[in-house]
Amino acid sequence: MNDNVATGEKSTHKKGSLISPLQKQYYERDGFLVIKNFLPKEVCNLLIQRARQLIDAFDPGEVITTFSSVTHQHAQHLYFLESGDKIRFFFEEGAISEEGQLKADKSYCINKIGHALHDLDPTFYCASRLHKIAVLLKELGVDQPLLLQSMYICKQPHFGGEVTCHQDSTYLITEKEPVIGLWFALEDATLENGCLWAIPGGHQQPLKSRFIRGANNHIHTEVYDDKPWELSKMIPLEVPKGSVIVLNGLLPHMSKKNTSEKSRHAYTLHFMSSDNVFAKDNWLALAPDATFKGML
Repeated sequence: MNDNVATGEKSTHKKGSLISPLQKQYYERDGFLVIKNFLPKEVCNLLIQRARQLIDAFDPGEVITTFSSVTHQHAQHLYFLESGDKIRFFFEEGAISEEGQLKADKSYCINKIGHALHDLDPTFYCASRLHKIAVLLKELGVDQPLLLQSMYICKQPHFGGEVTCHQDSTYLITEKEPVIGLWFALEDATLENGCLWAIPGGHQQPLKSRFIRGANNHIHTEVYDDKPWELSKMIPLEVPKGSVIVLNGLLPHMSKKNTSEKSRHAYTLHFMSSDNVFAKDNWLALAPDATFKGML
């Protein structure tokens, strides 16, 4: 990957800063920024271990909700719609048989865990509030950041599902500047196991659609631009374990199906500034008396 496109690793940092002025320019130009060696490998391993413990303790019972960025069938389930302030587990489509049974051990069938690990699990709470993350957000212009959601993504070997091209702001719209996403590679992310792809500069285009929660928890998509994404402009973001990819909420990005023998575990967080306003009709909602928490 061309460092001058995504990382700016050759640019000069000010003392005590995480990114250089040139890297910030790259982020503003491209809508994403890759920073390698952001998380120590020990932290990556700790999060993987904790996620496995949570999955081992999870009893699906009668609740087997699959996650699909293609059909969005999960959006019709209260199990998903009420996950904004809970820890819930979603299965890979390819891991469920026609009879509704898991094709393999539970630990190899989970697509992701969401959406409040950052608040409810002590390990993820601490990892989500590392001082280093707060410094990075400040340098990117996010004042007094609020954590909106977290996702642990397994991208399982052989059938880890495709995530179609999308903008995060489709699902998490705010009144002022777009949300900012941090995508942490807990394992190497390669072409073979389904790394991220993005359209450089694509965040300069308007929002193409919105995922809206209406009356009686009815979810519908409001389309503003139905032209297909220019997928020919996509570039792969292959990154080693411990990297973070910063994503502007309007950036078109995707990942392909994992058909390799290696998983591609990742942890993602979404933030907004405390002076921003989270739309009331976003799909993600907290309990009536709850509010988004900051970094402290």
